[in-house]
Amino acid sequence: MSGTRRLSRELALQVLFQQEFAPQQTVEAGLENFKRSFAATPEVWEYALDLLRGVEKNLKAIDEIIQKNSAHWTLKRMALVDLNIMRVAAFELKFGGGMVPPAVCIDEAVEISKKY
Repeated sequence: MSGTRRLSRELALQVLFQQEFAPQQTVEAGLENFKRSFAATPEVWEYALDLLRGVEKNLKAIDEIIQKNSAHWTLKRMALVDLNIMRVAAFELKFGGGMVPPAVCIDEAVEISKKY
């Protein structure tokens, strides 16, 4: 399950990053683009889509949380990869219904940030 969720988070990150440059594209369409290039289990795609829809639905609140907790940094000054990693983690922490323990959310964000 851990590897499945990690891959889902990475795919969500990549779609969110892509949307920074193509905001007219839906998260569903963005994920479909990746499906043509990457093989993954249905569980990976499903959780990635859940993350994307959750971030999209709660984006304003998520960005407010990130901004409030970012001393001396505005969202516009943040690297887009870092910002989107934080968005996914903040969604899981605040809006994920407690399905993922906070320590796991944080660890996953750190590990993904090391990779990207």
